[in-house]
Amino acid sequence: MTKKKQQEEEKIILVTNDDSIAAPGIKALAQAAKQFGRVVVVAPDKPQSGMGHAITINSPLRLQQVNFIDGIEAYTTNGTPVDCVKLAVDKILHRKPDLCLSGINHGANHSINVIYSGTMSAAMEAAIESIPSVGFSLLDYSMTADFEPSKIIVEKVVSQILNHKKLDKHLLFNVNIPAVASNKIKGIKVCKQAYAKYEEKYDERLDPHGKKYFWLTGEFMNHDKGKDTDVWALKNNYASLVPVQFDLTNYTLKKQIENWKF
Repeated sequence: MTKKKQQEEEKIILVTNDDSIAAPGIKALAQAAKQFGRVVVVAPDKPQSGMGHAITINSPLRLQQVNFIDGIEAYTTNGTPVDCVKLAVDKILHRKPDLCLSGINHGANHSINVIYSGTMSAAMEAAIESIPSVGFSLLDYSMTADFEPSKIIVEKVVSQILNHKKLDKHLLFNVNIPAVASNKIKGIKVCKQAYAKYEEKYDERLDPHGKKYFWLTGEFMNHDKGKDTDVWALKNNYASLVPVQFDLTNYTLKKQIENWKF
């Protein structure tokens, strides 16, 4: 095989996140992905958790190449996770990558968290552009979390995607991984998203100058007791895999109201 032909056949894998270029999780993800092709990293220059699908429209975006790990090509930007995907396609790769991997997030993105997650919004942006995408999250918020078990899950999921050629071009998976040792993970369970959310409130506090401010707090409540959900899987030491879509149409309700007289 000629070098040119080899380059043409080599998969390009875009890796991004919302925890910033400095987060251990993105380094673990890039390391796990590099066996499958050429990895290019584009990530925010600071943490962007909870940004959802935000994009930058009223301020300049900067893009800078940085040193990363193992000679992997990497860039950082002052933009959001979604901006990272857009910039990567338009200004770095000048083409759509074969796969987009986002994470590995420090903390859960199961159940309703997918709505707020910058990790999943980056993956979703890629899926909107017909780039198969996966968001990975580890249920450990610590910057010293052990990502070795997560790398095994990444390898298994990516292998399956690359081995199945006729998947939906808008493929989007949300994968969450329990924070346990590799030998404690029972496998990967295909799930639905649980109806579980935070019952939130704002604590009212005073700063050192006596001025009032508010801090969001809450308790996580699982209202879905099924054994086919991501919350159940994770509680029982499975990695959860939820196929996600960006079409928010409620087709059941649409059918019910089509005959309404407006």
